[in-house]
Amino acid sequence: MLKKINFFLIIIFTFFVNSYSFSESKILFIDIEYIYFNSNAGKIVNKKIESETQKIKNELSDYKKKIQDENDKLVNQKNILSQEELQKKSIELKKQIREYDEIISKKNKQLIKYRNATKNEFTKKLSKIVQEYASNNSIAMIIKKDNILIGKNDLDITEEMLNLFNKDIKSIEAN
Repeated sequence: MLKKINFFLIIIFTFFVNSYSFSESKILFIDIEYIYFNSNAGKIVNKKIESETQKIKNELSDYKKKIQDENDKLVNQKNILSQEELQKKSIELKKQIREYDEIISKKNKQLIKYRNATKNEFTKKLSKIVQEYASNNSIAMIIKKDNILIGKNDLDITEEMLNLFNKDIKSIEAN
């Protein structure tokens, strides 16, 4: 009987010690996307990306108009030009379309590469700041807000991280 009571006390003691140690752990979360889009350095990068995207869209629109004008001109000259010359101009127009499609594709790839590189650089810099914050404040774990279903607002340190990021990081350069 004494063995059963001792065993029971050990189990209860272990349960309370473990639950106490879990309650002392600090687990917080941050919204990385919010910091990326609202930090000073992130705003500069995003403005540049938007500008380049708009520039590509404008070039594409101008080019489509130019191609449509060329195509209309070719259709209007259909009765005037010989079949051979019409075919030659049609082939030349298709060649121009392919060349410009390649240029636009290359610019889009460069933009995507730049966006990914700046996002990676941002993540590296933010990670250093978060690690330093966690060690200075004895935090066991910091989780991305995207991975949280429900959490108390007082566990969200996004604004604190945004302020630290703005203080420490002035720009993000893609490698």
